Amino acid sequence: MAGFPTVRLRRLRGSEAVRRLAQETRLSPSSFVYPLFVTEAEGAATPIEPMPGCYQLPVSALADEAREVASLRIPAVLLFGLPNEKDGVGTQAYAPTGVVQEAVRAIKAAVPGLAVVTDVCLCEYTDHGHCGILDGATVDNDATLELLAKAAVSHAEAGADVVAPSAMMDGQVAAIRSALDASGFEDTPVMAYASKYASAFYGPFRVAADSSPQVGDRRGYQMDPANARMAMRELEQDAAEGADILMVKPALAYLDVLRQAREAFPHPLAAYNVSGEYSMIKAAGQLGWLDEGRVAMEVLTAIRRAGADILITYFAKDVARWLQREE
Repeated sequence: MAGFPTVRLRRLRGSEAVRRLAQETRLSPSSFVYPLFVTEAEGAATPIEPMPGCYQLPVSALADEAREVASLRIPAVLLFGLPNEKDGVGTQAYAPTGVVQEAVRAIKAAVPGLAVVTDVCLCEYTDHGHCGILDGATVDNDATLELLAKAAVSHAEAGADVVAPSAMMDGQVAAIRSALDASGFEDTPVMAYASKYASAFYGPFRVAADSSPQVGDRRGYQMDPANARMAMRELEQDAAEGADILMVKPALAYLDVLRQAREAFPHPLAAYNVSGEYSMIKAAGQLGWLDEGRVAMEVLTAIRRAGADILITYFAKDVARWLQREE
């Protein structure tokens, strides 16, 4: 094989135009999903302190938000609900007029072509903050499945395009798939939070969604950050149960898992660039310690390069605007 000086790899780096031609991994808003926090409280949007640029939005503000997202060519949003009332079994998660159900209707009425993905979990709706029903200090896996299935069906009835179970209960995809099919929603896809780790990077999200556990933690059902082979088992199980899209969460600290998933599964693969990853970049950028825009682009490019087809990120609107300016 020829080497230097015949081969000069810098030839493909000499100008911006040539660098673009040689670029292997490209970011596009068409791969983005923008998360939204929706509250039943009326009034103005409430800034989320540890997540600059993100807000808790009343349902009445969603039409304008949806139009802005669509104008940036972002194809989908992911909804998280903040109900006014919570109880031990997360009743508002599957109430026909719950906050997410009403949010779905508002968005689909305003921008029918914008895809609405709904998070299916109980943590935002339970007074104890766990992702399922408690039996003493332990989450009862099997008793929780029925409620997750009810929530997913209620989201589909409201018009959700995709349901996304995130509770990390064994069997949740099968339970939801069965319930959707039995209710006439055979064509509603399931995006499974298949490999979801018990991560410290979720801290800002728990402020945004008011979903911190009041007792204990979630390590009994979310994955140990030390385990990659177990992640493959989780992904395999959800695929076998009928998941249409598989997800790795968080993204940045688990690029090795994302790469293994890409090589092992033909499914569309999503990666969640989570709140802590977002907040660290925002904070360091505000302090002048790094270039927020360049770092955000580099991080999202890395996630795409590792194998993600779908990027769930709070940077979606910012990056979409930056990419538009480059065109």
